[in-house]
Amino acid sequence: MIKKPVTIKLRDGLDARPIALLVQEASQYSSHVYIEVADKKVNAKSIMGMMSLSMGEGDEFTVVADGEDEEAAVAGVERFLSEQK
Repeated sequence: MIKKPVTIKLRDGLDARPIALLVQEASQYSSHVYIEVADKKVNAKSIMGMMSLSMGEGDEFTVVADGEDEEAAVAGVERFLSEQK
């Protein structure tokens, strides 16, 4: 299992379109991928779960991945959220 803190650098934060793209990114990996914010842990492959989070530019959370491609999963999610768009 890998845990990595990440800061959102998307200018408009996570609204519907970026969340859909993030779910697509997370779904590419066989590992279980979660987003932890405060006391909440959400499956990053669930669009409904991700929509329940309200995160904007500069917000911090932890990406958690567990499985055979966990390193690639964390790197992919971090790369997606770190790109300035």
